Amino acid sequence: MSAAFHTIQPGAADLAIAASLVLFDAVISALLGLRLHKQVLWAALRMVVQLLLVGLVLRWVFAITSPAATLAVAALMIVAAAREVATRPAHGLRGWPGVWLSVASVGLSSVATVMLALLTVLHPTPWYDPRYAIPLIGIVLGTVLNAASLGLDTFYGGVVHARAAVEARLVLGATRNEALAPLVRDSIRKGLIPIINQMSAAGIITLPGIMTGQILAGMDPMDAVRYQILLMFLLAGGSGIAATGAVYMAARAVTDERHRLRLERLGSH
Repeated sequence: MSAAFHTIQPGAADLAIAASLVLFDAVISALLGLRLHKQVLWAALRMVVQLLLVGLVLRWVFAITSPAATLAVAALMIVAAAREVATRPAHGLRGWPGVWLSVASVGLSSVATVMLALLTVLHPTPWYDPRYAIPLIGIVLGTVLNAASLGLDTFYGGVVHARAAVEARLVLGATRNEALAPLVRDSIRKGLIPIINQMSAAGIITLPGIMTGQILAGMDPMDAVRYQILLMFLLAGGSGIAATGAVYMAARAVTDERHRLRLERLGSH
């Protein structure tokens, strides 16, 4: 007869003990002259405040179970992720074109992936149940953001440094797609590397966060494994859509209809 499982809830004292590890990092930085102690402490404080605010908002959203509230939270998360995608690369499109590119690549990939999961796999009732939709889009956005920003950073940096080679191909009669093809392939490949590494390490080297959380919450390990496999497949698909879409849109944005390279549209962050 198995013993009943009791969920462990960390209290203030438990959080204080865990926070001492952050203080330890700050002390190491100060003693070794790493000049990171202020950043470490500020990042920890910012994280605590942000998570507490998110917890209060989610408690309210979960209580009302409104499609409008769920969509509003999802939209805010997508906008925040798009901003990160637009600002992370060393180079980026100037003005609104760069903003729209980021919103389109992050928004389309994350919404398509989450809606596929909600409507065909998870089947929550109602489909917009915030307890499913919001955590799922948050997890997907983190991976999609990484794939898109890595792809764009590689592409923009590559086209700036390989400008002479690209323009030479264009002068010799290549179309913009042909001239940029090597950079496009390399950029999409870079965007997909993190999720490939994540899938390769899952189960043998690491226990992914969602699986670990479900096991700690009392779920049967095999059920937790199935959820984690489903999630990894969704993240892989979202990463592919985001990286491919972002890089191809960037390739169109830095060229014109006459197949000329237009690097003046780029700026440095």
